[in-house]
Amino acid sequence: MSAVVTLIAAASSVLDDETAQAARSSLAALGGNTGKPDWLAPGRACDIALEGLAPEQAEAAVRQAMGGLPVDVIAQGPANRKKRLLVADMESTIIQQEMLDELGDYVGLKDHIADITARAMNGEIDFKGAVRERVALLKGLKEAVIDEVWERATLMPGAKALVATMRANGATCVLVSGGFRCFTERVRSWVGFDDDRGNVLEVVDGIMTGAVVEPILDKDSKLQSLLAYAGERHIPTAETMAVGDGANDLPMLLAAGLGVAYHAKPTVAAQARARIDHGDLTALLYAQGYRAGEIVEG
Repeated sequence: MSAVVTLIAAASSVLDDETAQAARSSLAALGGNTGKPDWLAPGRACDIALEGLAPEQAEAAVRQAMGGLPVDVIAQGPANRKKRLLVADMESTIIQQEMLDELGDYVGLKDHIADITARAMNGEIDFKGAVRERVALLKGLKEAVIDEVWERATLMPGAKALVATMRANGATCVLVSGGFRCFTERVRSWVGFDDDRGNVLEVVDGIMTGAVVEPILDKDSKLQSLLAYAGERHIPTAETMAVGDGANDLPMLLAAGLGVAYHAKPTVAAQARARIDHGDLTALLYAQGYRAGEIVEG
């Protein structure tokens, strides 16, 4: 069986020839035949071609060989690495915040709402129920607060480069969030996504009612969005990529050709087939085989 193992360092000083050789040795110990490291970015990312081991075996062996180093490992088949469709979660993935938690700050309940968010994202409680419960706490808040909260949003490192590079190479990039359209629309414009989907806060006369416009976009909706965007563009699922951090992202991560749990909640990281624990979002480009010189900064 053929595979390619990609090593991606969070810092350029960590990954060198010695580290790559340790990875190769761990694969050889299991009977795998490896090629020489192909450096996608010197000191930052390299591919190791492999014969004779399944990707799952290879990834487990190399992760162990890396020990405590901040190096991510993704093993996959060599075909269709450069994806034609990206479906990305927004909060704690493309931006660093959970915007509903930030809105909670304006009613003095940020910590309480953040606790509900964390439990929902780890799959401990029902996502739709958690959305309704949190939004109900915002009843009476002025819609104008959304503009103030937006000022808190910061991009995840590598977000613009990820989208700009994939779009420059013909891919479609969409944002699908269990968060709200009042924020997804702005992030779409900021980062350069082709489209966005999200939930809608009910507002009457400039005041939040404490309700969400039904139906609520949840894990099943995210999966259906991935399949719909791929189907409309005649893109096989093998040529799709999904990225997210929460339990509501897991179905689309498992369905995509490459589904990446990004700095994810424990239950999501444990179940996803690929994960990035250390690097920024450019790691998703190296995982596709892009070289440093091909990355568009955006």
